[in-house]
Amino acid sequence: MHERLDAGVVVPAHPLALDDSSRLDPAAQRALTLYQLDAGADGLSVGVHSTQFELHDDPGLLRTVWELAARTADEHAAAPSTSGPGADGAAASAPLLIAGLVGDTAQAVHEAEVARDLGYQAVLMSPWGMADRSEPRLLERAAAVGEVLPTIGFYLQDSVGGMPLSRSFWRSLFDLDSVVAVKTAPFNRYRTNDVMQELLVHDRWDQVAVLTGNDDAIVADLLTPYRRTVGGVQRQVRARGGLLGQWAVGTRAAVGLVARANAEAESGAITPELLSLAADLVEINAGVFDVLHDFAGCVPGINEVLRQQGLLRTTRCLGPDVLSPGQSELIRSLRERFPVLFDEEFIAEGLSRWLD
Repeated sequence: MHERLDAGVVVPAHPLALDDSSRLDPAAQRALTLYQLDAGADGLSVGVHSTQFELHDDPGLLRTVWELAARTADEHAAAPSTSGPGADGAAASAPLLIAGLVGDTAQAVHEAEVARDLGYQAVLMSPWGMADRSEPRLLERAAAVGEVLPTIGFYLQDSVGGMPLSRSFWRSLFDLDSVVAVKTAPFNRYRTNDVMQELLVHDRWDQVAVLTGNDDAIVADLLTPYRRTVGGVQRQVRARGGLLGQWAVGTRAAVGLVARANAEAESGAITPELLSLAADLVEINAGVFDVLHDFAGCVPGINEVLRQQGLLRTTRCLGPDVLSPGQSELIRSLRERFPVLFDEEFIAEGLSRWLD
């Protein structure tokens, strides 16, 4: 699992499709999965922040959403590939299935067992829904869940439910053999650095893949090597791929971005064009994630992009989240400015097939 996650993966967060009555829209939910997989995504992350943490309040609905994604992924892998990068009529490889978990230890372990039984291969754990969010409880939960499935550590930004974590926490988390990757998503360079520095000096430094989750610094994370000399030998770690809410839109463009960033990072020749693309992605993310209103419209913003493109019927959420004033118009203008980064042509060509 570590080797696969460290191979430059593109894992978009999976949105939740609801109808006008705030009930699951299975056809649209399936279409989202097919879009991401046809776009070339290496995996799916379902039950994460972009899927709406409130989904975990309804275990039956959570299982349904997990099961629908897994079944659609199986069907996609078994079918001849007719679209996406490199399509040649051959069957696609089975995608990674990553389940987002929340809650205290008992809930998280139960969710991990359900996900495992549905074919999920790893879990991403959020502190959302925990009564005691202390570092000892987080580590206790990670160890217990790790008995069920491989785990991905997660540094979540404060504005959507995260919290500061000490360097000693990351050191202890990396002690767990079940931890195969870490997603850095604090939207904070100092906190991202804390994770990377602790990984560099840990005995398992080459057994834990790094995934960027910093939607505000995707290209920087993919290009930046962290180095440290330990025992007279220089170690280096770098995020070669990511698991991102931003990649719920523009998934095909994200696949091309990761390939390009890794090629340039490994060659040592970083082009001005790639750095300019990094700035474009920040501009896009600011509007989609509603930075102006401290991320209040983050999840509805993702849904609004997909609604405007025809993949979703509504931007409805299970919780109270709604678009901020002017956000829909801003998103439309961003789509007009950056059609390639939003997969406009690709989605227009595949929409009827995915919704069929």
